[in-house]
Amino acid sequence: MDIFHINDHQVTLNPDCTPASNCFLWIDSTHDEVSADPEAWRSRIEALTGVHIYDLHLTDAVNLSHPSYFDSTHDYEMVVFRKLALQPDSAQCQENGEPFKRKIPAALNKLATVPVAFFLLGNALLTVRAANSRTIENARQKLLNYKGKSEGNPHASRLPASPEDLMLRLLNAMVDQYLELRQPLTQQLDRWQHALLDPRRPFNNWMALLDSRLELRKLDNLCEEQRDALQELRDHIVDTHDGQADDQGRAKDLLLVRTNDVMEHISRVLNHARRLEASLESAVQIHFSAMAHRTSEIMRTLTVITALFMPLTLITGIFGMNFEVMPLLKDKMGFWITMGAMLLIVVVLLLVFRRQRYLEDQLRERR
Repeated sequence: MDIFHINDHQVTLNPDCTPASNCFLWIDSTHDEVSADPEAWRSRIEALTGVHIYDLHLTDAVNLSHPSYFDSTHDYEMVVFRKLALQPDSAQCQENGEPFKRKIPAALNKLATVPVAFFLLGNALLTVRAANSRTIENARQKLLNYKGKSEGNPHASRLPASPEDLMLRLLNAMVDQYLELRQPLTQQLDRWQHALLDPRRPFNNWMALLDSRLELRKLDNLCEEQRDALQELRDHIVDTHDGQADDQGRAKDLLLVRTNDVMEHISRVLNHARRLEASLESAVQIHFSAMAHRTSEIMRTLTVITALFMPLTLITGIFGMNFEVMPLLKDKMGFWITMGAMLLIVVVLLLVFRRQRYLEDQLRERR
């Protein structure tokens, strides 16, 4: 467990004091630390913040399959947000308690997620996350390396003004990871579409395609859960920050702006996932339409060949009858007359089929 002491101009790691009026605490813990001894961990949090975390929320904080959601009590608020996992093949990347084992494309394999629990404990922010959370580690390093304008950095950004502000910054960084996946996901879906519509190679990787569609649907559901959780958080901010004083009003407006920005990013990811899913579904439908069209062309070709040979078969059947007297049977030119008649019938039928445009598509493809 690491404790950051954050005020207007500096960040200190592992302070020995409780948060004062002009600063707040960020208490960062991992799932392993909480699961090792939940009661001892909760007692330490209560000693630092004076807030007792309920048993159900303590269980939710270490539940790796918990969906995104928001809940509030009289003493604190809790937000669970599922973020992209750093290593999709690790034991922490689970779905319904089981690790990922399906063989899916690399871009879609990056959709493995783990939950991060945020507790707003008055003047402190408590995070419970995976041990290898890239977003949290980057935020920690950025805070520890912070240099204000007074230290020769005129472009320095402002430090978080409150636990809510810090939480929304972390959430925004987590959502940005989903935005970065849009390009590789689009490229992967484009490859699927080309493979589905390639007439030279029959597509047979249907299980991977099915798993990809399931992953996109999971991303859709995940974004909806995230948006619902943040919508409830936004409503809670509106209800609890009355904004009677000017400072309180500005703080409320800042939180609402950041919350709306995170929700807008989630909506962009959600809309992109839905477009990709619709595009993939359209490619599958076009694939089956192309296969049906190809089958129809094959059947039409076979029908034309059958139609050409039907009269020839009739002629050979007639001349194969065991009659003693038949026209042209004993004529010296009978064979050639019969062959010429058969050739003429074939030519006439071809002209008729061409006139009826039965062979138009085949001729165009040859050209």
